[in-house]
Amino acid sequence: MPALLCAGVGQAADVTASLADIHLNVVPRTDAEAARIAKVTKPASQFSTPERFEDKPAGAATVRARDSTDAFSQFSENLRFEDELTFKVGNGLFKKLWVSSPSSTLASDGLGPLYNARSCQRCHLKDGRGHVPDAQAENAISMFLRISVPGTAEDAPAEIADYIATRPDPSYGGQIQDFALPGIPAEGQMQIAYTEIEVALSEGEVATLRKPSYSVSDLGYGPLAPDAMLSPRVAPQMIGLGLLEAIPAKDILAHVDEADADGDGISGRANVVWSEEFDQPMLGRFGLKAGMPTIREQSAAAFSGDIGISNPIFPAHSGDCQFAEADCMNAPHGGEPDVREGLEIDTVGLDLVTFYSRNLAVPARRDTDDPAVLRGKEVFYDSGCAACHTPKFVTARLEDRPEQSFQLIWPYSDLLLHDMGEGLADHRPEARATGTEWRTAPLWGIGLTQVVSGHSEFLHDGRARNLLEAVLWHGGEAEAARDRVVDMPASDRDDLIRFLESL
Repeated sequence: MPALLCAGVGQAADVTASLADIHLNVVPRTDAEAARIAKVTKPASQFSTPERFEDKPAGAATVRARDSTDAFSQFSENLRFEDELTFKVGNGLFKKLWVSSPSSTLASDGLGPLYNARSCQRCHLKDGRGHVPDAQAENAISMFLRISVPGTAEDAPAEIADYIATRPDPSYGGQIQDFALPGIPAEGQMQIAYTEIEVALSEGEVATLRKPSYSVSDLGYGPLAPDAMLSPRVAPQMIGLGLLEAIPAKDILAHVDEADADGDGISGRANVVWSEEFDQPMLGRFGLKAGMPTIREQSAAAFSGDIGISNPIFPAHSGDCQFAEADCMNAPHGGEPDVREGLEIDTVGLDLVTFYSRNLAVPARRDTDDPAVLRGKEVFYDSGCAACHTPKFVTARLEDRPEQSFQLIWPYSDLLLHDMGEGLADHRPEARATGTEWRTAPLWGIGLTQVVSGHSEFLHDGRARNLLEAVLWHGGEAEAARDRVVDMPASDRDDLIRFLESL
């Protein structure tokens, strides 16, 4: 298999030939459909009225916006009646509290031995964003630290060019687990310290940003490796994942411009990752650095790393335990022979959670015709934000997923990697993503964060306490857009935030 490298706009088609959508049963587009799609996904050119279908960001899957914590917990509006039970059973597994082994509750045992949470829902609160722990918190549920050490050339898949190899920390694995079963030490506790930075804005306004630094206390298994790299992660919202998975790889790769051939200062790159599920390279779409190719593989990795639950893709009963953690490696587990494939969650269970995650619906837009929102949308485009936060895609026509099939969607993300500068850098690579690169975050539903999650913390580590702070942290490729926001009239900044709140 040839090495995969996305080097520029002109090479996107070559890459697409190798990065096939093997996770989808696609009906090929006709020339007429391709022409219609090109027309409907063109960037906005007028801002006096909303665009057609703009109030339905998930197409026919869009649900009514709710002013409650359940706003992100609805199933796709176009879900077939016979599939509603599948969604609800998947929801039950998503909320399930796992217990330790051995246990009389054989369908729920297998927790840990090391873990960050006892259920998926404990991190993805009400299917929304996690949060930064408050000063009095004894743990950091819904936020954790990834950890790795530099790898060697032998650790990189030969099929993926520019792959930056890493290895798990020899004592602590791939993430710091701050919970453990009785008799087994937890790995440690994340510590966050903030310093404040003032940013002068036009018209005499001043914004205050908080810059975090991270460390680990109460280490249970000796010091971290000297070259250990830590990366904080807040659990992201869950809505619209199935639609993002259904965007043709070709359409995402069409935005790749590694060498900035068009000279606009934006050089999006695709993360190409090795799929454990399909045993080949795939386009990364999910995770804060686009390190996962499918919802199913992302769910399986979370079961293993976050909860310590063995599954068909990651079958180790000890989860993220390392050989240095002997008690963890040797602890009882819930993988009974001849029961659930010998795993703690089997194929049926993983598929139910995947179906649930795939069909969490995106709420309808609000106030699309409000003059301030329309002006804010114009500011969004004029500032250059849409260069990375691509407004529209049309999903593939699918044989077996009618809810996601051939929908005009408005995620406001290109799903590509962008260099965001030193201010947001974690200096921890992931596949092709460097230590300064992050996947463009989808913006749909962002205005309902306070309603669903009870806070307004944004970015990969929740450092931004509101949307303006999130914008002001943008650097690297987004620095020019950030500076335009800093320098613009205060009324335009207010309208920009009003537009974001409407998404």
